[in-house]
Amino acid sequence: MENINTGDTAWMIISTALVMLMTPGLAFFYGGLVRRKNVLSIMMQCFMLLGVISIQWVLFGYSLAFGPDHGGVIGGLSWAALNGVGLEPNADYAATIPHQLFVVFQMMFAVITPALIIGAFAERMKFSAFLVFSILWATIVYDPMAHWVWGMGGWLRELGALDFAGGTVVHISAGMAALAAALVVGKRKGYPETSPPHNLPFAILGAALLWFGWFGFNAGSALSSGGLSVSAFLATHLGAAAAAVAWAVLEWILRKRPTALGIISGAVAGLVAITPASGFVTPLGAMGIGALAGLVCYIAVVLVKNRLGYDDSLDAFGVHGVGGMVGALLTGLWATTLVNPAGADGLFHGSGWLLLRQLLALAVCAAYSFAISYGLLKLVDKFIGLRVSEDGENIGLDLTQHRESAYTVVG
Repeated sequence: MENINTGDTAWMIISTALVMLMTPGLAFFYGGLVRRKNVLSIMMQCFMLLGVISIQWVLFGYSLAFGPDHGGVIGGLSWAALNGVGLEPNADYAATIPHQLFVVFQMMFAVITPALIIGAFAERMKFSAFLVFSILWATIVYDPMAHWVWGMGGWLRELGALDFAGGTVVHISAGMAALAAALVVGKRKGYPETSPPHNLPFAILGAALLWFGWFGFNAGSALSSGGLSVSAFLATHLGAAAAAVAWAVLEWILRKRPTALGIISGAVAGLVAITPASGFVTPLGAMGIGALAGLVCYIAVVLVKNRLGYDDSLDAFGVHGVGGMVGALLTGLWATTLVNPAGADGLFHGSGWLLLRQLLALAVCAAYSFAISYGLLKLVDKFIGLRVSEDGENIGLDLTQHRESAYTVVG
């Protein structure tokens, strides 16, 4: 194990813990935005994914995503149950840290991605249906897409599409699945006349934990503790800051005052958009991407959703899907090899080819995730049923009524 760098290893252990913290952070963020009676079900769903997707990842998910390539499409099962995956570094993925540390770092990405989809069907999907869908989705959508973009031999990686930390693999895939879920599951009872968020301080705490954890998400994707991780760290913070300000200013102009919910929504949108670009852009580029993401996601969440009438409860598509697309495209504008020689130059740095590759990767991954997610939801609905009963939707989890409900979940 003489190739292991202790500084890189220490940073990646910290980064892995930071990314793990994002899933409980998401539970607070989403939990604060739903009605009080449903907060526990949202949190249970997020925490359950920490369990089941971690097990799925070790048994076969990691092998499908990062195992030896099969036709540029999938990794196969030769690394199933971590067969042959030990503590020696893998030179193809992370040459200075134990291979198993790379496994667990990527595991935390695999956990939070299906958790993001929860925001689209919050308060109305049965727990059993949610669980089956999440496992199927992780296996059929997330794992192959991770291989396409990040796996050795993956066809989008070979094409030269850039996704530093998951704008395509995580956010576009989850966002398009969220849109499919909003359409298949249907609207909440009484929508669009719905209750306001029950606890904005919960949501603000969740957003803060997400922002904090995102430093591991993006800066950790450098897979080392050197200059690239610092550049990604700074870009991450500036992208979130610029988006939060842009969203607040637009609210100020259009609605005469900024809101706490708007500011944290903008910050998350900026974090989403800077994710694919974080290891390839300058600080000014990061602020440009963040500001544009704040504006575009505001339009998607406040104007477009209301006009089209679909019920994306917590704006998983409007923030993660749209924000991921904005970030993927803008990477094709602002990326520069001055920041990362392993990347490519975007349109603003003399080359338009990267923008075309980013557009292709965006279109393919968005279409794949939407189509397969839609089909999986229909399949689960046929055999299990997706929605909670009308009584369940009305009653939910009101902890003021029944002490024992603290140990149950709707559906």
